[in-house]
Amino acid sequence: MDFLTYEFMQRALLAAVLVGITAPAVGIYLVQRRQALMGDGIGHVAMTGVGLGFLLSTSPVWMATAVSVLGAVLMELIRWYGRTRGDIALAMLFYGGMAGGVMLINLAPGGSNANLTSYLFGSLSTVSRSDVTAICVLAAFVLLVTLGLRRQLFAVSQDEEFARVTGLPVRALNLLTAITAAVTVTVAMRVVGLLLVSALMVVPVAAAQQLTRSFTVTFVIAVAIGVAVTVSGTITSYYQDVPPGATIVLLTIAAFIALTVLATPLARRRARAAAAAEPAGDPAECSIPASRGAGDEIGV
Repeated sequence: MDFLTYEFMQRALLAAVLVGITAPAVGIYLVQRRQALMGDGIGHVAMTGVGLGFLLSTSPVWMATAVSVLGAVLMELIRWYGRTRGDIALAMLFYGGMAGGVMLINLAPGGSNANLTSYLFGSLSTVSRSDVTAICVLAAFVLLVTLGLRRQLFAVSQDEEFARVTGLPVRALNLLTAITAAVTVTVAMRVVGLLLVSALMVVPVAAAQQLTRSFTVTFVIAVAIGVAVTVSGTITSYYQDVPPGATIVLLTIAAFIALTVLATPLARRRARAAAAAEPAGDPAECSIPASRGAGDEIGV
C-alpha cells in the first residue's frame, strides 16, 4: 500500500473510482439504445476541446467538456434529421474532431502531439488537483441524471414510441442522455483516455448482463465491475509501469470473458429447471417466444 503515500496516486485513485462509477452508469442506457459506440464518437470530438484548451491556455478538461457537449447535441440533431446522409455527417464530425485536436495542439505555444498522449490513453502522473475538482463536479452531474431520472431514461431507451405516448419528453431525454455521455467521456479521459473510454461505458454493462436481466441488478453489477477494474488497473499501472487506459480496458474484457464462462452453465441450469417446472398440458401459445430479445426482458 506504499502507493497511497504519493499524492499523485491518491488523485489518480479518486479519479479512477469516479470513472468506474459514472462510465457504466451512462453506458447502461447507451447499450439499451443500441448506441454503444457513441462514447467513441464523442471521444473523437473531445480531442478538439483538448486542443483548444492548450491553444487558449485554459483547462483542457473544461474545454473538452464544452466541445464534447456541443458535439453530442449535433450527433442527436443528425440522428433526428439526418436520414440517409446521417452516417456521412457523423463520420465527418468524428474525424473532423480528431483532426481538429491534432491541428490545434500543434498550433499551441510549445504544443506537440506528445501532449495529447495522456488524454488519448490516460496517465496517472498528470492528474492534477484542478482535474480532480473538475472530475468530481462532472461526476456529480452524471450521477444526478442517471440515478434521479433512471425510470424516464430507461423508458425512452427501451421504447421511444411507447414513452412518447405516455407523455414523456422523448427528445429532451435523448438530448440529456447524449449530454451526460459527453460529460462522462471528459470525466474518464484523464484515467482511461479518450480513445478507450467507450469500452468502459459498454463492456461492464455487457458483462453484468451475462448474469442478470434486471435493470437495477445490472446497474449495480456493472458499476461494481467498473470500480474494480479502474482501481485494479490504476494500481497495476503504478507497479508495472504500463499505460493505465489499456490496462483497465484489458481487465474489463477479462471480466466479461470470465462472467460469460460462469454464466453459461447457470443459464443452462435455469433453462432446464424452467422446462421441468412447466406444466405438460399448457398450450403452446401460452409460452414465451424463444426469439424474444434480451432487452425485452429487462425491467426496472
